Amino acid sequence: MQFEDEKVVQRILQGDVGMFEILIRRYNPFLYKIGKTYGFSHQDIEDLMQDCYLSIYKNLEQFQERSSFKTWIAKIMLHLCYRNKQKSERMKNAISEEQSFFMSRKNEPFSQDGALVNKELGTILDEAIQGIPLNLRKVFVMREINGLNTTETANLLQITESNVKVRLSRAKEILRHKIGANYLPEELLDYHYSFCSPMVQKVMEKTVRQAKN
Repeated sequence: MQFEDEKVVQRILQGDVGMFEILIRRYNPFLYKIGKTYGFSHQDIEDLMQDCYLSIYKNLEQFQERSSFKTWIAKIMLHLCYRNKQKSERMKNAISEEQSFFMSRKNEPFSQDGALVNKELGTILDEAIQGIPLNLRKVFVMREINGLNTTETANLLQITESNVKVRLSRAKEILRHKIGANYLPEELLDYHYSFCSPMVQKVMEKTVRQAKN
């Protein structure tokens, strides 16, 4: 039996903390792909995911069903990613010119948004996606990979539905140019199942401690 998100949330708010594991397992791939949108490393994304889950649990009572649970947690993850990206940019600006020269051998900018190509990406598909400008990439990931509809994506990114359609079309055009016409959304920016249980364990340990305080 698969519980709907809202039912799981109700059970957690009633004191069944163990139900939070369902949400973690359900949304690990979803949140991971949002992190990949910004070109962060695997470890950085997992750290952000943990922060996101803890924030979700802490603020669960604030969830209102005017939007879907998926959209609500996506906003939290996007906020964390944006904040982390801004922090990274400030740290980069503080590095001396000599250090910046050597750092640039590892981290080369791929768009005017200042996002970085993630050299740890394991496939041509992932690398091609990282080559799409960030404003287009966010729309592509939400629509094509995470399965949000046009309205949900527009509300989440605070742009018009027309802009969603235009940016998605441009992103697809860039991707087709890079890798050809054929790709499977489920193969893109994938979160391997072997990472899931360790993530669940880490978050649940922290969540249980938080629930006891």
